[in-house]
Amino acid sequence: MIITTCSTKGGVGKTTLTANLAGLLADSGYPTLVIDADIQPTLSSYYPLESRAPHGLYQLATAGSTEDTISRTSIENLDIVISDDPDGKLDNWILHTPDGRIRMRRALTDCHSYDFVLIDTQGASGPLQDLGVLAADILLSPIPPEILSAREFTRGTLNMLQRLEPMQYMGAPVGHLYGLCYRMDRTVDARNVSDTLRRASFGDSRGVITILNTVVPATVAYREAATARVPVHKWEKRGTGKTTPTARETMLELVDELLPHADVRNVAERSATARPEAGDG
Repeated sequence: MIITTCSTKGGVGKTTLTANLAGLLADSGYPTLVIDADIQPTLSSYYPLESRAPHGLYQLATAGSTEDTISRTSIENLDIVISDDPDGKLDNWILHTPDGRIRMRRALTDCHSYDFVLIDTQGASGPLQDLGVLAADILLSPIPPEILSAREFTRGTLNMLQRLEPMQYMGAPVGHLYGLCYRMDRTVDARNVSDTLRRASFGDSRGVITILNTVVPATVAYREAATARVPVHKWEKRGTGKTTPTARETMLELVDELLPHADVRNVAERSATARPEAGDG
């Protein structure tokens, strides 16, 4: 299954969400590939690399093949295609190549080595974002529960889905989009925005957009785990006695809802007897 994390607004948490979701799936025993399809290659350095491939995203997109593009991270079962287009040449190539937007989709269709492929995209509409969106089986969009982000999700997401709808006639239908309330704080305003999103019908896209019940709270654990370069479910395993769920509990709940066929609960069982890690204290 291919999951693309996308938003037409930058800074909403796409990279952190992609990295942590991939880390949990890999730790659960699923061979997982992440693809950094953002000109700002944050995901490419999120986890340490054990070996680096000769090429990355540019080769994958233009050649339509994963050969010589897959690097290995330090996390078992987790590989990555790094972003290697600092000058933004890929945008222009996609724009002027007839099948440019769907060539990566074709390459990943033939990639049978992974149970899950997760794609991180740039926070703006354009050919590079289209590349990731059109490769996906499903789309995942983090939405910080503040009014500007909610408006951009409603406006930008609808525009993106409508603009790319004709691509189904080229064999690249747009996948179902799941919205995730992300970095949820305890304010009344955040709760009101979240409730409004859940009640929205999203115009003509009803049935194409679902707001997940899972909520990712605004806690320091996600930032600390990123600094330590480890998946957040391994960083914050145990609660502090507060009502906010741990990062481990939140990520397990997300996978249960988004990917009900995936068995990730074995992670929790294994960790009960595992050596304590950073963040457990």
